[in-house]
Amino acid sequence: MRFRSLTETEFRNFAKTSPYKSFAETPEIAKHRESSGWTAYYLGVEEDGKLLAATLLIAKPTFLGKSTFIAPGGPLLDLENKPLTDFFLKNLKKFAKTHNGYVLRIDPYYEVVERKRNGEVAENGFNHKIAEENLKNLGFKPAPGSGQPKYSFVLDIKNRTKDQIFAEMKRNTRNHIRKAEKMGVKVRELKREELKIFKQITESTSLRRHFSDKPLSYYEQMYDLFTPRGEVKFMLAEATGVAECATCSAGHEDLARAARSVPEGHAVHSVTPIPLSAAMFMLYGDEVIYLFSGSDEKYMKDYNAQYLIQWHMIKFAADQGFKRYNFYGINGLPDPSSKDYGIYDFKKGFTSEETGRVTELIGAHEAPLSPFFHLHKLLQKLHP
Repeated sequence: MRFRSLTETEFRNFAKTSPYKSFAETPEIAKHRESSGWTAYYLGVEEDGKLLAATLLIAKPTFLGKSTFIAPGGPLLDLENKPLTDFFLKNLKKFAKTHNGYVLRIDPYYEVVERKRNGEVAENGFNHKIAEENLKNLGFKPAPGSGQPKYSFVLDIKNRTKDQIFAEMKRNTRNHIRKAEKMGVKVRELKREELKIFKQITESTSLRRHFSDKPLSYYEQMYDLFTPRGEVKFMLAEATGVAECATCSAGHEDLARAARSVPEGHAVHSVTPIPLSAAMFMLYGDEVIYLFSGSDEKYMKDYNAQYLIQWHMIKFAADQGFKRYNFYGINGLPDPSSKDYGIYDFKKGFTSEETGRVTELIGAHEAPLSPFFHLHKLLQKLHP
């Protein structure tokens, strides 16, 4: 086996074939990181002229002339293959250390155990716990701050039609979707110049739910990097209907009441559609990933736009031949007593026992490369 540098094209072609590929481990993310001071490397293992493993590695100076090295969403290899894992990771550590690295952090898109819809371990399912042992033996320890959620919830859409998927959803979820359609909610893709609408919705949601939102520049850059490859979509659900004639003057605050007052069979319309919910989706490999979203709290219960935007993209994923729809992060294994249980329950509603499941990734791991490792960690905490 031979450890060597790769071209961007070599890395991209290998990633296409890897079952461990992730949008976080792409040249587009490398360019995104480079814009904020990181340096990108593409590295791999070759044998008899064939690539066996590869990774994007990014580096940035921190303190005392040393650098942090990270494989975001990588490396791309089977971590249960001990000879290959040993060879590749030992060489990655050597490479990082030679380039003044004080730590090598990896964050593979690698499931460790198969789980079912409610989070329980699947009987006779896969178990890749040996991968954790292989990492431990190489000096890697679990690390906080993974760029990917430890637990996610996914919908299996492989070989299923849209009608089958809809029929298998929970009844309440189907009712919410139908209600949104009846209320005149429409879903469309945002253009770049409209991303400020997306940002307004996500920012208000982040303030309400106490999480940190990305700046508008992040969304614009992700749009610029991934749109040419058809790998990102920013979707907006908006109310296109208010009651005609006498009730048209009801105003935006009474939008839902006005729409409900329209007699059966009468059309509804709106001169200015009202943004209700927005979401960002990555389209990479075999899956569509629901990455970020927000909703206008005033209209959530009346319009259920957050349900329709998901259904719109699930239908898109099925039409385009994707194998799964990834609802992305949930806060730990499902626990009805958790304050965030509603997020999991919302996502679960789009699935059945056969189509929905919780995924568990191996998580971020890091290996110290310097005797001053702990000093660097302390400095990073004091000066993030």
